[in-house]
Amino acid sequence: MTQKDITFVADFLTEHFNEAPELYNRKGKYFNVERVGQYLKDEDDDLISPPNTEGNQWFNFLKDSTHLKESPLLFPYYPEKSLHFVKRQMEGVIDQCLQKPADVIGKSVHQAVCMSLYKISQSEDSTPQLFKLPFLWNDKTSNLHYVLFTMLENSISKIHILRRHTDTSRSVSNGILAVEFGNFLNNSINESSDSRCYSCLDAHFYDDETVTVVLKESVQQEGKERVLAQLPLS
Repeated sequence: MTQKDITFVADFLTEHFNEAPELYNRKGKYFNVERVGQYLKDEDDDLISPPNTEGNQWFNFLKDSTHLKESPLLFPYYPEKSLHFVKRQMEGVIDQCLQKPADVIGKSVHQAVCMSLYKISQSEDSTPQLFKLPFLWNDKTSNLHYVLFTMLENSISKIHILRRHTDTSRSVSNGILAVEFGNFLNNSINESSDSRCYSCLDAHFYDDETVTVVLKESVQQEGKERVLAQLPLS
């Protein structure tokens, strides 16, 4: 340790562990606690060394404001409590605020359609992740809602497009379809299908008529590992 380190520790002990007779009747705690740590204790007890709010501009502003002083929009301040206490109080208020919208929205949502995408064995210990990168897009002009996603395992070269009408009482043709990339970028028929096979890394709607995809070549060749393609929905 350097002399600077020793001085730092000595100053810390001097500042925070001086005898404090005024605390002798406070549950046997005879020393000042470290001022930051007291705020992080998960306790409901009052702080040993509460902050001095005298001269605080925000408190003075509230005190002088007739309208804000009793405003229900301002979260109450607990100068004697730790941050854990304040956090629990705030979580309770937020939960109360969100409960009513959750009830209303929950009762208004209903299932429009159910599609079976894949089946797995019941004996498997852990469910494999087969559903990847779902991306949502809403075409407000045609009142259509799209979901782009890929299925792993045996169909990595395909991207699936699910299309539904925003009016659940109406249906659209080709509600779900798959686009397979495979070896469609081969330059000649002499190239084997295995040598130029592509899988989808990512896919997003570019606009209402176009989908942007990032393709990965299964057999990597220098300069040809990734392809950015714009696909028209038509």
